[in-house]
Amino acid sequence: MAIAAESIDRRPRLVRADGPEKVTGTALYTADLRMTGMLAAKFLFAEVAHARITRLDVSGARLVPGVFAVLTAADLPDVRYSAGVADRTLFARDVVRFEGEVVAAVAAVTDEAARRAIDAIIVDYEPLAIVDDPEAARADDAPLVHPHWADYESDPSLVRHGNVAAFSSIARGDVDAGMAQADVVVAGRYVADGSHAAPIEPRAVVARWEGEKVTIWTSSQVPFAARDGVCETLRLPTNRVRVIVPHLGGGFGGKCGFHFEPHVAALARAARRPVKLVFTRREEFIAPDRRRESMIIEITTGVNNDGTIVARRGHVILDNGAYIADAAFFPQLAAMHVAGPYVIPNIEISAELVYTNHQPSGSVRAPTAPQTTWARESHTDEVAAAVGLDPVEFRLLNAVDTAKIGPTGQTYDEIGLIECIRRAADSAGWGRPLPDDEAIGVAIGWWPSFPVASGAYVKLDSDGAGQIITGAQECGTGAVMTLRRLAADELGMQPDDFQIVGQDTAVAPYDVGATGSQTLFNNGRAVVAAAGQVAEQLRNLAADRLEASAADIVLDSGVAHVAGTPDRNVSIIELAAIAARGELLIGHGSGQPPATPEISGTTCVGDQGMAAWVAPQFSCHAVRVKLDRDTGVVRVLEVDAVHDSGTIINHLGAVGQVEGGVMMGVGQALSEGTVYGDGRQRNAALLEYKLQTAADSPTVRTQFVEIATEGAGPRGAKGLAEAPNVATAGAVANAIARLTGERLRRLPMTPERVWEVMG
Repeated sequence: MAIAAESIDRRPRLVRADGPEKVTGTALYTADLRMTGMLAAKFLFAEVAHARITRLDVSGARLVPGVFAVLTAADLPDVRYSAGVADRTLFARDVVRFEGEVVAAVAAVTDEAARRAIDAIIVDYEPLAIVDDPEAARADDAPLVHPHWADYESDPSLVRHGNVAAFSSIARGDVDAGMAQADVVVAGRYVADGSHAAPIEPRAVVARWEGEKVTIWTSSQVPFAARDGVCETLRLPTNRVRVIVPHLGGGFGGKCGFHFEPHVAALARAARRPVKLVFTRREEFIAPDRRRESMIIEITTGVNNDGTIVARRGHVILDNGAYIADAAFFPQLAAMHVAGPYVIPNIEISAELVYTNHQPSGSVRAPTAPQTTWARESHTDEVAAAVGLDPVEFRLLNAVDTAKIGPTGQTYDEIGLIECIRRAADSAGWGRPLPDDEAIGVAIGWWPSFPVASGAYVKLDSDGAGQIITGAQECGTGAVMTLRRLAADELGMQPDDFQIVGQDTAVAPYDVGATGSQTLFNNGRAVVAAAGQVAEQLRNLAADRLEASAADIVLDSGVAHVAGTPDRNVSIIELAAIAARGELLIGHGSGQPPATPEISGTTCVGDQGMAAWVAPQFSCHAVRVKLDRDTGVVRVLEVDAVHDSGTIINHLGAVGQVEGGVMMGVGQALSEGTVYGDGRQRNAALLEYKLQTAADSPTVRTQFVEIATEGAGPRGAKGLAEAPNVATAGAVANAIARLTGERLRRLPMTPERVWEVMG
């Protein structure tokens, strides 16, 4: 992949500390762990979409040689859980609501023995009506996935009824008056299939008890949430549960939250031995409650003949699946993406999160954004065509900009979206002649930065070597590795002088985990604060040694010197040795999260705090594609990705994030989609679920519009990891439409679907 010159960091390249282990194959992942007496875990999954359990007999499983434990719902506390709505139990109780629901679990001496035990379990079902269509599920007479939904504990701000797990709406201005005023009104309906995170490492959990305490090793992006989930469902105090994450082989949001850690911990307690669970690839597809939601998106926009947007109305239906997982805020987030980063004085957008008997939806890289942005940006090109404007000019005319008021009444500080659009169009050669089978499409996107609590310790050992103890989770992006640069800059040292310690709830301070593009944004502030305390201690020590004021001490290049007289210095190593004989050099930080901006004139129903965004990120992607008209096959050739993500701390890592996000977006655009039949996934394997590979990689030219954003992350940084996944599919769609003359209204835009619209 090509890297634009604007993206190259002029400082020495930051070498990832976890790199050597990973490239040499010595890095240990959860599935690699071995312990004396370890047992293998297997689950019995429902394998039906919706049914009542009429018989569950595990006696045969207990007789299989080598079996140490067999568990069902009857063996554990009857605890309902989930974020927003407590609608789920660890094991199915009476009813199964999707094919990947856990009915029973076994721990045995070998995988083969565990499989034999699973096969020996007898379970009989009484079929129940399958709720397969989220749109039809909203009807008053539709079968209910959760007949007793009203009895579940829930967030009081959620608006729920029947199969609608959560409803949100955002309204501002007078949409009816705006539509009446508009010279042109354009409406469109778009349908997006669900998709999967599909990280290369399948889910794995190991649990071992020592007395009344359990240690759990898990492939989780959120170790503290995993710990809290174990405590909640097994009714254990926090001090008896420790969660450690070895190297993590990717997650993309699919390993957020918790689910299977309590099952394995319960098996290990019952068996009195360590227990390990490793999913097969098919299990990885059907069982986790983190699938990208399928969606139906309807958008109507009123626009004047000069191209100015005056009103927008929208409605979104999100397929929640059988349980709410962490999706309670998704309706409002989806509504924000339907509005988009445009100046629109009158909006009325609603969204419904609807129960079905599908696998539960949840956070997968930029949840709700790629689908809604694909629909909105497809619609944007249609609106531009209706008033005879060039798509790029139309976006430049209507996009939010510095000091402008966004669709929900938020006034923006300095932002770079307009510059992103201009740079992407220029770099792609917008308007240049192309072969008949090639075209360029553009799309813009936005994504919030999530301010949450985080913590870090920074200390210097007696030899001057640094340690960063962080609760932040390294999920493969390198964000945690970048913390070394922040600490080094504060202390006048080099990133290689620091070791990262963390991914262990017994050692590190709290962090929400690798979710929401928040690692560097939040934990970075904590590290800067902690390192600042150590820097103050070093200045005081140096001031005594150099007979100067601490305010005049400068930390630079491994020494502390008096400002203006570099020769009056003492090395940080020497100061660390002095401190080791008395007070140690250690600092702690939490980094106060920035406040949420105010909005004006906006009414929100089912408000989940998503109508105003802290440090919003902006992007524009211009994509050149090639179409084989005989087969409908589309190939992405080049992507110009320009992002406003604030100050970029680690350019090489940031470019990698953009390239990875673009490739994930290409997959969502062209090939990745979950196929259902009778409530069950029909393509739950990598052979049928078509991921993009290295052979499909386009040239990606990455640029950053760097604006040090006040009140954001360290040094004015914003989030980045999810934003590159937002606009790609929309840009691909617009390029395809320019080639075919027809608009594809189903995602992914597979060769069959492209071929069909060509007639």
